[in-house]
Amino acid sequence: MQSDIRKKLLDAFTNAGDRFLSGQALAAMIGCSRTAVWKHIEGLRSEGFTIEAVKRKGYRISNTPLALTADEIRLGLKSRFIGQTIHYRETVDSTQKLALALSAADAPEGTLVVADEQTSGRGRMDRKWHSPKGSGIWMSLLLRPDIPPQRAPQLTLLTAVAVARAIEEASGISVAIKWPNDILVNGKKITGILTEMQAESDRIHSVIIGIGVNVNQKNEDFPGELQGIATSIALETGQEARRSMIIREFCSQFEKLYLIFLEKGFYPIKLLWESYAQGMGSRVRARTYSGVIEGKALGITNEGVLQLEDVSGRIHQIYSADIDFPLS
Repeated sequence: MQSDIRKKLLDAFTNAGDRFLSGQALAAMIGCSRTAVWKHIEGLRSEGFTIEAVKRKGYRISNTPLALTADEIRLGLKSRFIGQTIHYRETVDSTQKLALALSAADAPEGTLVVADEQTSGRGRMDRKWHSPKGSGIWMSLLLRPDIPPQRAPQLTLLTAVAVARAIEEASGISVAIKWPNDILVNGKKITGILTEMQAESDRIHSVIIGIGVNVNQKNEDFPGELQGIATSIALETGQEARRSMIIREFCSQFEKLYLIFLEKGFYPIKLLWESYAQGMGSRVRARTYSGVIEGKALGITNEGVLQLEDVSGRIHQIYSADIDFPLS
């Protein structure tokens, strides 16, 4: 009940924009007492929100904390279901593991798990994902799409487009996507995406998409092996970014694309993904679980599969791989 009141209070402030809202009006909107409204406003203030209180006008949020909290994400969130349920933790071993447990407990579609720090973050192919405290976006999104299991990998490419658009909208920097889902800025990695599915042969129970975005790291914050190949929004823009703003923008962008995907299929998403694609038409090296293939990246199919033409002219269908490019 308490969290429901807080969510409704933040929704009311979101819809009000710069307008003041009286305690009486807020109590009527939320369906609680004016005392409860005051209590939750004081709770927001303790989190670092600046809330003006003007006699005969009411309350208005004039500033929000730089620190990442569930309330800070909710304020200004315009999506209908993506991110409307948020589970925030200061520290967690893996947002993917927590999202999987929530999925088993019937958490609703669109549930977002966000952590300020991960101690055992994972990337693709079981690589460790460096997730230090207070610097990046470490989150997992729970979906329950009514699609055949073989189409689930397309959601990875959809997520890459949503993250790319969110970063560009929130920071103004230009990004590129390396198949299938690495997001690059000036050739350096800024985002990784991990998609995991729970399904039977003909039915998906859930898809959990893990997203890591380097936001406010300095170069020295990266481990030595990542310096020179990884970057952050702050490194590219020269100033710190609000992580909550990027998360809200991602939720809006993802929801739009996801609804298009469910209604019209992957093709519209494919066109958007191609507009960000880097390395298509170049010679690349694909490191798959079964071996290494080199050739020309021709593009992706209408199913999202990478097509690679080797020196003999044979076309390989690449479903999962690490891509190195360009090759001389």
